[in-house]
Amino acid sequence: MKKVLIAAGALLLALAGTVVLAGGADAAQTSLRAADPSVLRVGGTYISVQSTGGGIAVRQASSTDALASATARQVWSDSRGRGEVWAPEIVVDGGRFYIYFTAGVGAAHRMFVISSAVADSGYTAETQLALPDNKWAIDGTMFTFNAQRWFVWSGWAGDTNVEQNLYIARMSSPTTPTGARYVISQPRESWERVVGNPFINEAPEAIKDPNGQLHVVYSANGSWSDQYCLAELRLRAGGDPTYVWDWYKSNGCLFGSNRATMMAGWDPTLNVNGPGHHSFVLLNGDIATSPPAGPRFPLMFHAVPKGTPYSWGNRYWYTGSFCWWGSTTYRRANVPGATTDTGFSLKFFE
Repeated sequence: MKKVLIAAGALLLALAGTVVLAGGADAAQTSLRAADPSVLRVGGTYISVQSTGGGIAVRQASSTDALASATARQVWSDSRGRGEVWAPEIVVDGGRFYIYFTAGVGAAHRMFVISSAVADSGYTAETQLALPDNKWAIDGTMFTFNAQRWFVWSGWAGDTNVEQNLYIARMSSPTTPTGARYVISQPRESWERVVGNPFINEAPEAIKDPNGQLHVVYSANGSWSDQYCLAELRLRAGGDPTYVWDWYKSNGCLFGSNRATMMAGWDPTLNVNGPGHHSFVLLNGDIATSPPAGPRFPLMFHAVPKGTPYSWGNRYWYTGSFCWWGSTTYRRANVPGATTDTGFSLKFFE
């Protein structure tokens, strides 16, 4: 792979339905003190969603940098007392907007969905997703891969808070899961067990690499600590998304602030602590518009500025960038199948 790095910032260039970042400064802290950004692009408009004020708000702007100062329009309120509203994810399917979110208290957290023909108004009442096994579930989002809709989320195997795994299930429509759930990742590597109780894999986001292979980038380690980081799963070429051993995990964090947990060849952040729960800013939020190899592309994530005590209340949205990084080998041991897999990985930039 030819690695071409172009500094992110001011100038936006169109390339294969994506937005290329070129020129100017790199990423920046926005003025939005919040967590769990979910951002997509429709035409020239960037659309974000967040939980706020006991409900969900949508912002629209002409750039990712401008989202923080855009008007936040409340599109859903918890009028039925569902409980804590966490991590909404906005998706476009068939020209309609769907927002998936978690609501509940304690072990009762479940995934819900609302939808509308337009991004910032007219949403339906919430409907609980009938996820298989009906266990605690957060951070869910839908994507389409190989002409099949999929839902991926973080959840518990049982009814107690032991660890958060990543699960995947098929969807027959944007609101209807079908079949069983399948675990695709558990927090079992030493570098993702630095901070736990529980140990976590959460905030999964799908993207497709230039070879057409599926990746799920997720957050590891406790979100309440600066050990929070991004890691990833890469589905082997021709692999089955429901078969856990067809997924290869990065051998360390790919975006984090602690060198000891970083994958070899990846450097820790300079300006932020605990980057995590990111959003690939894709056209229509569709992984079919995932960027080609070469330059950098938009990213949003939350983190805490260095020099600031790490806490949930000190998290801000940041603009950043990412690019594909080729010929990267992930290694594993004592599992079925090949012990190595070589392909695209990702590099992330503050």
